[in-house]
Amino acid sequence: MRIGILCSGGDAPGMNPVIRSVVRSASSLGHEVVGIRRGFRGLIAGDFMNLSSRDVGGILDRGGTIILSSREERFKSLEFRETAYRNIERAGIEAMIVLGGEGTFKGAQIIAEESGLPVIGVPCTIDNDIGCTEYCIGYDTALRNAVDAIDKIRDTASSHERIFVVEVMGRNRGFIAVEAGLATGAELILVPEEKFPKERIPEEIIKAKEMGKLHFIIVMAEGYGKAEELKQFLFESVGNRYGEIRATVLGHLQRGGSPTHTDRIMGMKFGEVAVEALLSGERKGFVAYKRGKFYIEDFQRAGEPKEIDWEALRLSRRLNL
Repeated sequence: MRIGILCSGGDAPGMNPVIRSVVRSASSLGHEVVGIRRGFRGLIAGDFMNLSSRDVGGILDRGGTIILSSREERFKSLEFRETAYRNIERAGIEAMIVLGGEGTFKGAQIIAEESGLPVIGVPCTIDNDIGCTEYCIGYDTALRNAVDAIDKIRDTASSHERIFVVEVMGRNRGFIAVEAGLATGAELILVPEEKFPKERIPEEIIKAKEMGKLHFIIVMAEGYGKAEELKQFLFESVGNRYGEIRATVLGHLQRGGSPTHTDRIMGMKFGEVAVEALLSGERKGFVAYKRGKFYIEDFQRAGEPKEIDWEALRLSRRLNL
């Protein structure tokens, strides 16, 4: 079998371990792997490259993806998808493995249904928001990056007795915010799932400062709001009476860096399962992980809601004395 592999959407640390695992798992069983550069854009352009075991050597510790990624609006048009299908046929690709998040999986499902090609997805998103799977590649590294940054912010916040609003990624979900906030001892965690009343935040700041706290760190998921807007609201509410108010958006630094050992190991496991799924006759779906087991889930379930760790959020509130 000749298997095509691509990455689409935002890059996630751990994609390279997945790619390495797919190539070497397939090669060990006598199959070929073709890298499709720049995701769906590469499918339209016919930007393909053969990948051997040597081509994927030394990439386990590298962030990003060696075959590049992109967001390609043209793939929503049937005209450009038909161009992609002709390129796939010319390259002799018989099946595909697609790395990305919910939007990528929608594209993968369309390919499977329109072309008849077997397509297996691997959940790779730092947001950890793919339904029906407990883990998404890239989340652990993004969490490490966020924790490391917030720890450093706390040092300067304490030294100057400041209030910091730290905005973290997560799209419409609060997975990063909850765990990074708990791990760093943030005074307040704000997530879109809870909708903590903005009007109560000044009260929380006053209460903490009156207890003698030097700093007040708010870890806020981007789905809750914007750091600069909350900073302005707080300034209008309490001014600088309880310390200067600063806003920091961690942004894309959460995506970068060498993958953690968890993202490397899980990436390799997800990659092997994806190859084995194709070889066993699976036609479409994505690799999911739940209760220690891997299985193939329907693409349509990728968008189902997944609960944040409410216990972690509760614990954070309890420990903020």
